[in-house]
Amino acid sequence: MDRAGMSRAGLKSYISGFVFSVLLTAMAFAVVMFGAGIPRSMIVAFILVAAVLQILVHLHYFLHLDSSSAARWNVLALVSTVIIMILFVGGTLWIMSNLHTRMM
Repeated sequence: MDRAGMSRAGLKSYISGFVFSVLLTAMAFAVVMFGAGIPRSMIVAFILVAAVLQILVHLHYFLHLDSSSAARWNVLALVSTVIIMILFVGGTLWIMSNLHTRMM
């Protein structure tokens, strides 16, 4: 039974996602372990890029969120959730920094 918003994925998709996830994790680990001559800011930037790519790999290969018409409601729900989370976290940080400056 195929419902709207759900896509059928094969074993090949899951294996590809797993391989990409392992490679991204191994690359980030290798940069931290063996990157003694690399500046710290470059290492942090590489880890952040690898983390964003890891999120995108998980969204595409495991959650099957793509640009197909069946997945648009799922993507819309994900975008709404991300916006609400940004508002909550940003508002909390704003309130905390404001309280910190008023206390000091």
